[in-house]
Amino acid sequence: MSKKIVIALNTAWNLVNFRAGLIRALVAEGHEVVAVAPNDEYAPRLAELGCRFVALPMDNKGTHPGRDLLLWFRFLNLLRLERPDVFLGYTVKPNVYGSLAAHVLGIPVVNNIAGLGAVFIRDNWLTRLVRLLYKTALSHSYHVFFQNDEDMKMFVDMGLVAADRISRLPGSGIDLSVFSYAPLLPVENRPFRFLLVARLLWDKGVGEYVEAARMVRRQYPTAKFQLLGFLDVKNPTAVSSTQMSEWENEGVVEYLGVADDVKPYLAAADCVVLPSYREGVPRSLLEAAAIGRPIVTTDAVGCRDAVDDGVTGLLCCVRDADDLAEKLLRMIEMPPEERVLMGLAGRRKMELEFNEKIVINRYLRVIEGLVSGRVQDT
Repeated sequence: MSKKIVIALNTAWNLVNFRAGLIRALVAEGHEVVAVAPNDEYAPRLAELGCRFVALPMDNKGTHPGRDLLLWFRFLNLLRLERPDVFLGYTVKPNVYGSLAAHVLGIPVVNNIAGLGAVFIRDNWLTRLVRLLYKTALSHSYHVFFQNDEDMKMFVDMGLVAADRISRLPGSGIDLSVFSYAPLLPVENRPFRFLLVARLLWDKGVGEYVEAARMVRRQYPTAKFQLLGFLDVKNPTAVSSTQMSEWENEGVVEYLGVADDVKPYLAAADCVVLPSYREGVPRSLLEAAAIGRPIVTTDAVGCRDAVDDGVTGLLCCVRDADDLAEKLLRMIEMPPEERVLMGLAGRRKMELEFNEKIVINRYLRVIEGLVSGRVQDT
């Protein structure tokens, strides 16, 4: 039975890059999909997915109560106008204020907790407020998906969500036909390339990456340390363009800018690095593993889900540039065939555990349960 489904995220960029497969699948099932996010340069691409875009202004990183109340009213007005059969919420603001508005109108809600970010790393008044908002917003949701077991357990233990309404997804999933295996290039006659792909935040371990690069380059001065991702984002832990310029002038790293298609950069790398403090399940590592790149990442929530230590990559300690440098040196010094085997093992892991089709099928089953009125075993 055809239904109208609203899917809300904090950016149109996020919708295009992370939820395109799900949107296409919902449209193919005959559902009307309305994509909701702040307007940006990626919004026009949503029409290509077969959905309708509705712009909704959103202060993604602000904590001003007046602006958050305004956001709740905006969601309330939009949902009252659209009258969807299902609301799919992602990222903090849509999950909280979109869900609260949907509950008021009696619209079934399915949430996705992709990662808890900086606010859950610390323990302060803001953390406590966000936890209270989550508890209120998720209390009447039909189903809540999590991307790693630690976050799911923490929400249950804190009483933020009922245990009978939750399940775990393998991240946002990877389209393995798009991110196909690419053999590692020989390194005999060129510098070894490390690559970090992320929004460039201090909480992503960018500082530790730069410090580790300094250490490694003392032994391997030609090694390249590249970064790809957004600078100066609206986040209190954002790395500034001024800081990046200082590092580039020092010669320690190379900033590659921003790219819609990250595959050529991943394919050119010998190892992909993400020293993040906490994640849902990092998309950049899933993409890297899918094309067969060995990984160095932290033994942190979410990051460890993407890597089998010693098999598909290496895990290092969180906030520890010395340990990160040691793992990067190990990666340079291991035989090339061992890196190839790590990359192949990573590809197999993606095929078995993180195929996007798994995520899409789980959503379709939950929505089918909503349509039929049955509780689905996800």
